[in-house]
Amino acid sequence: MKENDTFPKDFLFGGAIAANQAEGAWKEGGRGESNIDYIPHGNDRMTVKLGYQPNPILDDQHYYPSHTGIDFYHKYDQDFDLLEELGLDIFRTSISWSRLYPNGDESQPNPEGIAFYKQLFESCRNHHMKLLVTLAHFDIPMGLVRGYGSWRNKKVIDFYVRFAETCFKEFGDYVDYWITFNEINIVLHSPFSGAGLAIQENENRDQVLFQAAHHMLLASSLAVKSFKTLCPNSQIGCMIAGGSFYPYSCAPDDVWQAMMDDRLNTFFVDVQVNGRYPFYFKNILKEKNISLEVTPEEAEILKSTVDFVAFSYYSSRTSIGDTSKVEMNSGNVVKSVKNPYLKQSDWGWAIDPKGLRITINNLYEKYKKPLFIVENGFGAQDVLEEDNAIHDSYRISYMNEHLKEVANALDDNIPLIGYISWGILDLVSASTGEMKKRYGVIYVDKDDAGNGSFARYKKDSYYWYQKVIANRKLT
Repeated sequence: MKENDTFPKDFLFGGAIAANQAEGAWKEGGRGESNIDYIPHGNDRMTVKLGYQPNPILDDQHYYPSHTGIDFYHKYDQDFDLLEELGLDIFRTSISWSRLYPNGDESQPNPEGIAFYKQLFESCRNHHMKLLVTLAHFDIPMGLVRGYGSWRNKKVIDFYVRFAETCFKEFGDYVDYWITFNEINIVLHSPFSGAGLAIQENENRDQVLFQAAHHMLLASSLAVKSFKTLCPNSQIGCMIAGGSFYPYSCAPDDVWQAMMDDRLNTFFVDVQVNGRYPFYFKNILKEKNISLEVTPEEAEILKSTVDFVAFSYYSSRTSIGDTSKVEMNSGNVVKSVKNPYLKQSDWGWAIDPKGLRITINNLYEKYKKPLFIVENGFGAQDVLEEDNAIHDSYRISYMNEHLKEVANALDDNIPLIGYISWGILDLVSASTGEMKKRYGVIYVDKDDAGNGSFARYKKDSYYWYQKVIANRKLT
């Protein structure tokens, strides 16, 4: 490690959660049902999550972890006490769409939902943390899923814009940074969890997904346009699930596939930064036999662009021209070949700190916008000892190695707004629905079946991160 692995005073160290994985209280305060409420824990989770269940239902045979989350809805004040002591500069969360608009298509918001978030954000401010808020974090009211077909229906754009404008008007004074959609590119990979899309038997899956993505991009641009008027003193960005694609070998077919995979992953950013679809997008549609017309009016809408580019980073990806030749990496939501040069987590995620620096450089070279690392973390099984200690040296190592590369990226003269650790408190895993896949520096006493005291305990990584933030330097 270089002796000057320090971070500037204005670099923001943070922690993140999401409403759908943490709040719980799924029937309280006038909240309506959301897509996340229909995704069970267990063997049937992936069928629903990936959009292969045409009509998701609730039943007594399954446990639905979002219904209780980690009870952040009732415990946010004590959680903010812990996060203020940790020294966080910024806290990231999201707003439950169905808490403000229970069915999604109401003309007026739910006043209980407005009051809750005002109290939440006021408490965050009183605990001396800035706020980054995601408008839609894998979250859409089930009323819009059932009544309109979710994002496949253009009418949902107007409902989203109404929701966004309500948030800007009601909460704009509290929030420093906004994101329109969490990991918007995940709509192509996990459509029901990412966008409330349940694919029907007679539908062309790719056609539905790309049409929905187009509607989401239009909605994002319209929200950005409103934001510029309503919140002139804060910033709004886009977000993708990041991670550069490496070619499996120097064979030209592998290099080409890596380039094509990266394009499919990042074209969302091209639209939100440059205000138009990239030159290669028509070929993507042609190869997938997708019909997607962008009207002159829509092309004009897309010209409303973001202030910064946010991304999550957990691992890099690897591409090959012929996937039958190699083992695929089962842990990634975005399909990837197993990289023989990298170790993996217990859930099959490749561990690649240098890949974070590579991703940062690639994104800045392409988009020339300030970048914000809004998710990074290590999912692992932690052990709560009899003395309530949690010795998670593996998490400290992961965070330390990734922050080294963040420091290197700053030395590369890239404008980085900050680094936000994902799941700063243990929460329900978006991918698996598990609690045992823990990310936090704060342990939450809840198991995969929903049992536990929900008490919070500081892990060793809490004290390590506290020192890093206080000293603006890696230890």
